[in-house]
Amino acid sequence: MQEAITSLPDAFKQIDILVNNAGNAHGLHAIQEGSIEDWDAMIDGNVKGLLYVSKAIIPQMVERNSGFIVNIGSIAAKEVYANGNVYCASKFAVDALNKGMRIDLNKHNIRVCAIHPGLVETEFSNVRFKGDTARAKTVYQGYKALQPEDIADVIQFVVSRPYHVNIEDLIIYPTAQASATILHKNV
Repeated sequence: MQEAITSLPDAFKQIDILVNNAGNAHGLHAIQEGSIEDWDAMIDGNVKGLLYVSKAIIPQMVERNSGFIVNIGSIAAKEVYANGNVYCASKFAVDALNKGMRIDLNKHNIRVCAIHPGLVETEFSNVRFKGDTARAKTVYQGYKALQPEDIADVIQFVVSRPYHVNIEDLIIYPTAQASATILHKNV
């Protein structure tokens, strides 16, 4: 990771805003039926990925005494649901890391925010269901899911607040979704 950062062109080496957007879910199984490979993939991507990228970027923010870190979590960081055990645990870890970062980096004038989306229509379900596109499609049928542009708009809003404003934690659902497990579909 450090090599990737140091190899950036000079115009891009100073990173003022870091958006940690690691998110993958592999499988949807009860804990006793889960795959160790799936668990490793989720923990490696969702937790270690955030840590490794942050470790590479934060020192320059500390040196400048400024910066903004946006950690993209999930509603799974707030509410555990059936068969989401390790994915939820990885997103709970993101939420805890976000809070810890905010505390540790406060004295360095670095803002830290978490954004926790509900259902966003992306390739997420294709990954979760290991390429079963028919099953993945059903996740987003019968309602209007959040779109990547919706999350991008929220990120833009958060990072464009005056520097004395730090939005700590946001949960974003599509209108049809009331919680991690309550979704109104028109089918």
